[in-house]
Amino acid sequence: MSRLKEQWHAEQAQWASRPLAELEVVYLWVDGVYVKAGLEKEKAAVLVVLAALSDGRKALIALVPGHRESTEGWSDVLRDLRARGLQAPTLVIGDGHLGIWAGLRNVYPTAKEQRCWNHRIVNALDKVPKTRQAHARLQLTQIPYAATQQDAERLKAGYQHWCRQQGLEAAAQVLDRDWERMITFYQFPKAHWGHLRTSNPIESPFAALRLRTDAAKRFKKVSNATAVIWKMLLVAQQRFRRLHAPELMKEVYHGAEYVNGVRVQERAWEVAA
Repeated sequence: MSRLKEQWHAEQAQWASRPLAELEVVYLWVDGVYVKAGLEKEKAAVLVVLAALSDGRKALIALVPGHRESTEGWSDVLRDLRARGLQAPTLVIGDGHLGIWAGLRNVYPTAKEQRCWNHRIVNALDKVPKTRQAHARLQLTQIPYAATQQDAERLKAGYQHWCRQQGLEAAAQVLDRDWERMITFYQFPKAHWGHLRTSNPIESPFAALRLRTDAAKRFKKVSNATAVIWKMLLVAQQRFRRLHAPELMKEVYHGAEYVNGVRVQERAWEVAA
């Protein structure tokens, strides 16, 4: 096992320094996955970056152990990707942690930002008494599946009206925080919305790994646990499904604009030119 770990560490180090300039990255999912390894007292955040490429494939491009999801931590991860040639993604999807968004502005300020709806719904339900959560969940889950941004805003207003009728002002206000970052996905192809609403593309592989083995607890150091997780994710990556409508990825990569999931037609004078 010791020799195997040494081999994996060497392979991971080579993988973590490989050039990325040839990758045509359209979307990035980012997340901090917390692990507790052996004798270490505090859980450490493994900062994970998964890319959606212009051919529709998903590829793991960063897996970095850190102590927490700080602005500095995420900035370091993104700066390293940029130093190895990674061009700015079109959209980055992540949870509500402020560290990633501040880090993103430091390194890739042109990238658009989408917050994970699963995390936001959980945050909203925390403000609702358990006896009313079923009704609240029903309303909340309808919002990100609305056909247009305008419909989503109407459903949001309806939910907030219900909250205020119930005397749940704090619950009503949850959706106002960072709302613009919640609805960015409407600026991209409708066929991709299911991939862009949440950080599930990262969370799902980790959930599958935990069902097989809690690798992090087998080692005394987070670096050893990270090497095992990295190796398992590379194997799992071979089975990652491509994005729906992969033929649209090139359009997004080259800057095509969308409104409510529909591509904006080029202006007549541009076509004529």
